[in-house]
Amino acid sequence: MKKTLLAASAAVSFGTFHGAYAQTSVTLYGVVDNGIEYQNGGAKSVVRASSGGLFATVYGMIGHEDIGGGVHVNFQMEQGFSAFNGTSQVAGAAFNRLAWVGMSGAFGEFRVGRQKKPQYLFLDGELDPIAGKSIASSFSDLASVSVRASNALTYFTPRYRGFEAQFMVAMRDSTTKPTNGLQLYNAVFKYINGPLHLAAGYERQANATGTSVQRNFVLASSLRFDAARFHLVYTTEKQSDHSLDVSIYTASASVLLNPANEVALMCGYLHDRSGRGNNAQQVGLGYMYFLSKSSILYALAGLVDNRNQATNGLEGTEYSGISVTPGATARGIIIGMTHKF
Repeated sequence: MKKTLLAASAAVSFGTFHGAYAQTSVTLYGVVDNGIEYQNGGAKSVVRASSGGLFATVYGMIGHEDIGGGVHVNFQMEQGFSAFNGTSQVAGAAFNRLAWVGMSGAFGEFRVGRQKKPQYLFLDGELDPIAGKSIASSFSDLASVSVRASNALTYFTPRYRGFEAQFMVAMRDSTTKPTNGLQLYNAVFKYINGPLHLAAGYERQANATGTSVQRNFVLASSLRFDAARFHLVYTTEKQSDHSLDVSIYTASASVLLNPANEVALMCGYLHDRSGRGNNAQQVGLGYMYFLSKSSILYALAGLVDNRNQATNGLEGTEYSGISVTPGATARGIIIGMTHKF
């Protein structure tokens, strides 16, 4: 009996001590973004309702637990959906965008699960004024890379004298061939010194069937002058089966005219290094009116001038552009509103 009382007392003491420093917070967040869009792909045009014109329409949960010693356990789960009809972005997926758990502290941060790749989580803000999103973005229109990886393990280094890095590997599973081993690895390095940002990233990813490997390299820079910010980015994409071999050059700038009004200009050029001459030029314009810190009215326009058999179109954050006639000029505009909560 005495031993039982001692054990119970120890358990209560441990629970009291543990509760003294373990603090947990869970936050529900989301973005609702709806717009009306016009696109023309050369042979046909469309006017449609589009959810995710400036930002992806999502809901999610993010949580943190302080377990003491400056160490936190973290998780995030996020799902994309259409705010026009309420349907899931990916049928049958409970959290198609993010589903990971990890730990952070003075050692940096580890994450395990479905995540945004470091090359894009880390570089989004350096690519252009709208973070590589919407039909106005040169990167969104011209690049063909995927943004997220399942079965992923990621490590984020602490920042040291302006330098930081992120590394990811992703495992194969029953949906890939072969079904085991590594499917992807990705590394990104970044340097921040006041208004100057420099970053470089490399990725190697096998396709699901195991028949081809894509290699991507990104070199990004941005510089801020008062209310203006300028971006220069160089990207290469190469597929081992010779279906893709391009270089992409983009330049962009944004100006915050006043606290409520921002304008942006984005330009890009895709050079087909395969010798087939499937080049493309892109220009995008953006206007954002900030109703508040959480709500934005926007108008975004993009144009892609394709050459030969190129079929680059206007791609949004959460949807695909319409089909483009080879060598045609794709053009479009979307006007909408976004609210973050």
